[in-house]
Amino acid sequence: MQLTDRQNNIIDIVKKSEPISSQDIAEELGLSRTAIRSDLSLLTMLELLDAKPKVGYYLKKGKKITNIGDLLEKPVSEFMSAPVSVEENQSIYDTTIKLFMEDVGTVFVTDIEEKLTGIISRKDLLKMSIGHSNLKKTPVSLAMTRMPNVISVRKDENFIDVLEKIVDNEIDSLPVIDNKKVVGRVSKTILLQTIINITKKF
Repeated sequence: MQLTDRQNNIIDIVKKSEPISSQDIAEELGLSRTAIRSDLSLLTMLELLDAKPKVGYYLKKGKKITNIGDLLEKPVSEFMSAPVSVEENQSIYDTTIKLFMEDVGTVFVTDIEEKLTGIISRKDLLKMSIGHSNLKKTPVSLAMTRMPNVISVRKDENFIDVLEKIVDNEIDSLPVIDNKKVVGRVSKTILLQTIINITKKF
């Protein structure tokens, strides 16, 4: 498997300063956290790095993925990234800002208990922006696709099942749900990038 120069640099930074936060890694590279999010997700999924909340990233010691079969059986919990979400009372304006700041195609919508209530895409936000004069007072709940019409995955579903859901439904990303709460996000970008990197070995 061939890692990119940036991914190798991330490993070197973590090796030198572990545990280290994603913000500190990004600053050492002169980039934003958004720019390296997919790299960190990939390195974590490949078991080169591990991370603990409020602690940071550190080198993972143990079994690494050695073939595509290992990858296809890995559960979502091992390769999901942090969810990008807003509460349903947030405005269309604030949601649009968050979508572009986080550089994602969709934002998950939750209630105050972090339970998934809907999802909204760039296309949905664009439609609402046309002909609506006060987006700062229009709640995102008016434009989102509501449950139960949202496709999601569980933490124990494996790589191939998630990939099939994304491809079959032609969507950008899926919320990862545990006890109805949004605990992660998995996108087609990280799935495809991972397959490419793994298959380069053969």
